[in-house]
Amino acid sequence: MKQKYEDIKWNERRLGCKRDRLAVVILNWNGEKVLRSFLPSVCRYSHLDGVSIWVADNASSDASCELLEKEFPYVQLIRLNRNYGFAQGYNKALSKIESDYYLLLNSDVEVTENWLDPLLEYMDAHPEVAACQPKLLSWHHKDQFEYAGACGGYLDKLGYPYCRGRIFDTVEEDKGQYDAIVPVFWATGAAFMVRSDDYWAYGGLDGTFFAHMEEIDFCWRLRHAGRQIVCVPQSKVYHVGGGTLHKENPRKTYLNFRNNLFMLYKNLPSNQLVFILCLRALLDYVAVLTFLFKGHVPDAKAVLKARWDFWRMHSYCREARKNVWSYVQVKQIPEQKPASILWSYYMKGIKYFSML
Repeated sequence: MKQKYEDIKWNERRLGCKRDRLAVVILNWNGEKVLRSFLPSVCRYSHLDGVSIWVADNASSDASCELLEKEFPYVQLIRLNRNYGFAQGYNKALSKIESDYYLLLNSDVEVTENWLDPLLEYMDAHPEVAACQPKLLSWHHKDQFEYAGACGGYLDKLGYPYCRGRIFDTVEEDKGQYDAIVPVFWATGAAFMVRSDDYWAYGGLDGTFFAHMEEIDFCWRLRHAGRQIVCVPQSKVYHVGGGTLHKENPRKTYLNFRNNLFMLYKNLPSNQLVFILCLRALLDYVAVLTFLFKGHVPDAKAVLKARWDFWRMHSYCREARKNVWSYVQVKQIPEQKPASILWSYYMKGIKYFSML
């Protein structure tokens, strides 16, 4: 009876709200088991006035939609007609939702009590901030940061991302060392809160990316426009990670390398573009040789295909770059560090963000 009562009270609140203050939106594709495990925590800890929960389904072939309709009737379901991927799937879904804020949440995230309050309070008090993220911890090792965003992301001069709490494969234990609210270059797509006005004003996620690095590209565009990104560690969530494509998957290798090139071409200042792309070409071929040396032939092929498809789609890149630079106000972004994180990590032995 308790569950029924909560369902009724949730629907009463929704009926009295014409426009949401915040829409928590989960993109799903064949994630029935994941939804069953993690959606209850989202529902339990998101009962605030003006907050709604949505699941956008990317044409799943499993029983995800049936599960939602049967066991989570208070969660609003958007059925997409095919699998649009992460980026375009969110664009399609968010276009159907009226809300002041969107919170894009991965389906494999366990949220905690009062997780929304610090995010909403900070965003309400700081109109110059377009987007934020909570502290992202590992669901498997809850005293450690999670790889996909940790305590806020940064970018080095060559376009390699890293985080407060994670540089490459070195993940730190959370000891409160990064609990200050600070500006960051990018916020994780695993739990990404953004003003709806900013989302649409600056193009949302780039659907061409399909998945991986689309949130970094979008945050770069927001920073170009003079909008701020922060991490609010007073809110914390636990992320499983690797739910769609595991780290060793060649498809993920392909998307990461291709999308990183897309992102650099679109966003780098003209005086850096040629030099950085040439240097990245050299480093990408070093990555190919490294994969071959380790016997990871599919990953080596994925890098080569990523580079080929990047040049094959050059006309798209030119148009996208032209659009981005039509509204650029900030060319040199403070949160993009001038040093190479590769050099710092592998040559200088700097493994923790606090050592930079």
